[in-house]
Amino acid sequence: SVCKFARAMMRPNYYADVPLTRDDSLRRDKDELARLRADPSSRVLALWRDKHQVVGDDHPTPVWHSGNAAQELLSDCANWILLGVRDGNAHFAVDVSHLTAPSAHTLFAKHDRFVDLRSVGPLLTRDDSSVMAFARAVAFWNRRNLFCGACGHPTEHAEAGHVRKCTYSECGMDHFPRTDPAVIVLVVHDNDCLLGRQKVWPKGMRSTLAGFLEPGESLEETVIRELQEEAGVKLSATPIYQHSQPWPFPSSLMVGFYARAASKTLTVNTDELETADWFSREQLRNSPEDETFRLPRRDSIARRLIDDWLYNSAVA
Repeated sequence: SVCKFARAMMRPNYYADVPLTRDDSLRRDKDELARLRADPSSRVLALWRDKHQVVGDDHPTPVWHSGNAAQELLSDCANWILLGVRDGNAHFAVDVSHLTAPSAHTLFAKHDRFVDLRSVGPLLTRDDSSVMAFARAVAFWNRRNLFCGACGHPTEHAEAGHVRKCTYSECGMDHFPRTDPAVIVLVVHDNDCLLGRQKVWPKGMRSTLAGFLEPGESLEETVIRELQEEAGVKLSATPIYQHSQPWPFPSSLMVGFYARAASKTLTVNTDELETADWFSREQLRNSPEDETFRLPRRDSIARRLIDDWLYNSAVA
């Protein structure tokens, strides 16, 4: 039904819709932050070199530290990040990437399994995956911006990990986390859609076409340019925005579109793609999901664009 389709289109993508209150004023309140860091009810998520501490295999969950363990982690004034507040409790992340291995810290001796979010993302609850993605993105940004890009002097942790300030008095520039926007597009023509493949992907995998914005471009212009550059596709109408997804691997925002091709004529740029072909709904619904042919991972916006087109006739 139309209502069912509308509800499906409104649901957030994986890694979006963080269930915490982001409070910019709290990030600047040093006294309240000090109180929250000492509060035993505060919760702390540990990261090590972009990996998360988790327990469980079939249904993994992140390890949240509280009480004395949380206070010990938060005593490090350089590597903590306020993620937000939920049910009256502050939630933090702490980056322990300076350790040679997680097991070097006594708090992780019992649970020293740290995993890449991409390896467990679809197995997590949506709430857990979004918070972990948020933490990963901000921790990565902090670790990669220890020096000022304007003058080269060291930067320091500020505003609960969401700003880095240049320590050189004659510069003093504030640096903020960056996000790199990229378009991702499912191109359709009648009952077929266009999927490409890059050599570095897992065997058999096909996916939607994508590319980063260039300076001075609108999202729609990027769609048109990328499709022309990668596959020689010309469109019959303006591409239509659908939804977006934070993709913190390391710092992208994927902006999803549908686009209608004027024809099925392709000129594949083999510097960009190994191959690109048209596939029918029937072919994709019968995908073996193995090394001969597989669709994108289930936590990706690429997979959602494809699934929405496969199973909702109102799409595109």
